[in-house]
Amino acid sequence: MFTDMLNFIKEVDKLKIIERRTYVSDGSRRENSGEHSWHVCVMAMTLFEVYERREKTDLFTSIQMLLLHDIVEIDAGDTYAFDVSGYEDKREREVRAAERIFGLLPEGTRNKYRSLWEEFEEGETNEALYASIVDHIQPLLLNVSTEGKSWLEHKIHAHQVLNRNQWIKDISPRIYSQISEWVGIGIEKGWLMED
Repeated sequence: MFTDMLNFIKEVDKLKIIERRTYVSDGSRRENSGEHSWHVCVMAMTLFEVYERREKTDLFTSIQMLLLHDIVEIDAGDTYAFDVSGYEDKREREVRAAERIFGLLPEGTRNKYRSLWEEFEEGETNEALYASIVDHIQPLLLNVSTEGKSWLEHKIHAHQVLNRNQWIKDISPRIYSQISEWVGIGIEKGWLMED
């Protein structure tokens, strides 16, 4: 059992070599998925007091989801938020990865981690919704911090960012207003394309 746990821990270290499209805040390089997972956990802890549904949300569960949500990228790779063709088989690739990677663990831990991952993917509970909101806004924060570096590279339109995050408006108007502000800045500075 202990050996299985250590093997899993060693395996998830590979998340540090999965490169994402978003740049770290100084724009010097792209972040990796391990850094992203750490950053969204810190964001979740920090922003929780302004989250409108905090009384109904268990923060620790959301943080657990954020720590586990991208582990599948070790096998499946990171699918860029605006990669339409990448999303065609994303679920299939990630389920296979979840089976293999979580399968390294003893049964009880495997079931718990897999359940948390599935809950995040389904995005229906308060905990999953909060975790997903934080996961969505982290790249926006980094794009604003890097003067739209990733947006510019991929010729992202303002409507793409707004459409991808529209669902947040009903759950957290406060956070969505920040998204709208960032998109406005992106348009004003020419980092996001307009239609």
